[in-house]
This record gives sequence, structure tokens and C-alpha cells, in this order.
Amino acid sequence: MKIWDISRTLSNKFAEWPGDEPFHYHLTNEIAKGASVNLGAVSMSVHNGTNADAWFHFQANGKSIEKAPLDLYLGRATVVDLSQSFSRLKEKHLITLDDLRPDAEEIAATSRLLVKTGRWSDSTVFPNRIPVIAADVPAWLQKNGVKLLGVDLPSMDELDSKSLQNHHALARAGIGIIESLDLSDVATGIYNFAALPLKIAGADAAPVRAVLWRD
Repeated sequence: MKIWDISRTLSNKFAEWPGDEPFHYHLTNEIAKGASVNLGAVSMSVHNGTNADAWFHFQANGKSIEKAPLDLYLGRATVVDLSQSFSRLKEKHLITLDDLRPDAEEIAATSRLLVKTGRWSDSTVFPNRIPVIAADVPAWLQKNGVKLLGVDLPSMDELDSKSLQNHHALARAGIGIIESLDLSDVATGIYNFAALPLKIAGADAAPVRAVLWRD
């Protein structure tokens, strides 16, 4: 069985969202200093690394992450690799229906879509600008039965967006969100997928360990 780890590595060098709580891991006990075990502690934003957004993140009365249905994050998924297009067209900043329609049959068959743009290759440097989905994409995804959208970017919206229109549009369409995937080694196709969020009471998001596999 082939497994692809599509999670970004959390480390003290990980580039957090500007102004957010950075990831920090340190040892509180060390065998080398006489302790019986090595013991670590972590502080971080729940949006560091590969994470699942809850609707509570952008809706005052939205469901928190421990209430999200787990079937969103487990099952078959279609990866659509747009990295060549985004690499070739430096001015391209929208993920459009024209990008997705060639794989419409696979997307509808799996109900989960992971989009690879290749526009955030170094997790230690936060991007200045990212591609986002076009305004008509959420409704098209809903029409095609999609219940989860994942991207290799830190947000579904422009980095300076205050309205978070894509987050809200996806929520209205009943589509879950996973951000900051690492799809660098994955090609277009259908895979088995798992990315279960940590069960954190009342949280607006949670880290996931996202993987793809094929038997």
C-alpha cells in the first residue's frame, strides 16, 4: 500500500499567520539531564500547519470543530494538480471552473476535492499572496456533491480579506474546509483520504494529520 503524507511539518520554524500564535515545541524534561523520560510541551494556534476550519472560525454561532461530522474527513478524494498552470501564468490568482471541469466526473464521484497550486512551497516563509477560488466555485462544488475542499494554501480567501466571502460561501454550500496541505508529491487522481481533526471542545479549528493512500 502506497501512502502519501500530505501534512505540513510543524516545527519552531513554521511560518504562522502574521500576528497569530506561533508554533513552539520544547522539552520540559530530558533524559540527557537526568530525567527518566523526555517530555515535551507545545503551544500554538490551532491554525498552524495543516488544519480543518470549523464554521465557528468565521460565524459567531457556528459549530465548533468537535461537532464537525467525521465523515467529511474520511473517504475518497480527487486531487487536481494545477501547479503547472499557476507556475506558467504568474498573474493567475483564481482557481476557476475551467480549472476544475476537466475532472468533474472524478470530483463528483469522490465528493472531496484537494487542489494543488504549488504556490506555497516553503512552510517557513509566509506567502505574500495566494490563489483563491472564484466566486462561482462553491455553488458548482455543491451541485457536484462535494462536501470537503482542501487546498495547499493557508486560506480559502485573500490574505487581507475581512469578509471571508469564500469561507461563508463554502459553509452555505455545506462544504468543509482543510487548509495548508502539502500536495507537492501528489499527482492528479483519485485517492483514499483521511484527515481527522483533533477533538478540541469549542475550538474554531484543529490540526489534522492528512494522508492519502492507494491499495
